[in-house]
Amino acid sequence: MKIRVSAVQYHLYTISSFEDFAAQCEHYIKTAEEFGAEFVLFPEFFTTQLLSIGDETGKALTINDLPAFTDRYRELFASFAKKTGMHIIGGTHVVERGGKLYNTAHLFYPDGRIEEQAKLHITPTEVHEWNMEKGDSFRIFDTEKGKIAILTCYDIEFPEIVRMAKAKGADVIFCPSCTDDRHGFHRVRYTSHARAIENQVYVVLTGTVGALPTVDFMRLNFGQAAVITPNDIPFPPKGLMVEGEINDDMIVTADLDLELLYEVRERGSVTTWRDRRTDLYVDWEKTNS
Repeated sequence: MKIRVSAVQYHLYTISSFEDFAAQCEHYIKTAEEFGAEFVLFPEFFTTQLLSIGDETGKALTINDLPAFTDRYRELFASFAKKTGMHIIGGTHVVERGGKLYNTAHLFYPDGRIEEQAKLHITPTEVHEWNMEKGDSFRIFDTEKGKIAILTCYDIEFPEIVRMAKAKGADVIFCPSCTDDRHGFHRVRYTSHARAIENQVYVVLTGTVGALPTVDFMRLNFGQAAVITPNDIPFPPKGLMVEGEINDDMIVTADLDLELLYEVRERGSVTTWRDRRTDLYVDWEKTNS
């Protein structure tokens, strides 16, 4: 079975209305649809572009204002998924629950369902500057193309959670990210490769590009989309199926062959999942049974 995926290097720039945001998103959706994508991934925090609209006095909005856009965001992306028949991982959007803010990934199904996965590991900036809370549960999502997981940016830097995802049956990890410099970008990129090798899964990664001069902590972005594979025959030697041009406004597309994953897990030059020393450390398959 093959899955065609597209990943959006979302260009952040100052806008004046929600309609501007909707039109930009529609452009990427239509592009992915023209490429025949079945899944499309947007980056983390891409909806912070809405904060650049400002208030009626022209004053910049803050992260606390972002949840006010939640209903319109969800309606917009649900309509995209139903219209195109694609599964859309709508990056992350900040939602408010019980007076607390959560950086939450959204999965929009073609049949209108909307599922969520809050970010599990949150950075010091998210804690101290934006007063965010970490998610308290981890889910695997069933789709007509198999099981997937959504782990946001910093999440991918923690090997245990991807072990759990693989143990629960996920073959593809979608990783929306947002990084403002090369250090953060490479942390996420390198650990995405490590997670693909350790668990013999695909990792679909993307990030924001551009700048929001009026939005705190979103003034600079350094991003690049990539579709990452295990490092084994019959995959590319560098474990990289496709990548975008760094910091360009663009979309990348690739086909994920699930049969190749199953093949290397059984007969690869290394069989990292099968060769785990579960006599020495946690066997997540048993823990999650």
